[in-house]
Amino acid sequence: MFPWHNSRAANALDSADLALCQRVFHHLVASKRIHSEAEREELANRILQSFQHGVKDEDALMRLLM
Repeated sequence: MFPWHNSRAANALDSADLALCQRVFHHLVASKRIHSEAEREELANRILQSFQHGVKDEDALMRLLM
């Protein structure tokens, strides 16, 4: 599950937005082989920040954060 799935920030996203961010998160965690909770939270925060700043395309988010 996305680390901030139940946070106040996640509540600002609709279900489609959250699903997109979760797909990006899971793809990047697997691709980058991220294992630590701190790294996973940092990645989730970066995805959320990028999304909130207008990067709403799934492929663009993955390229930006790869």
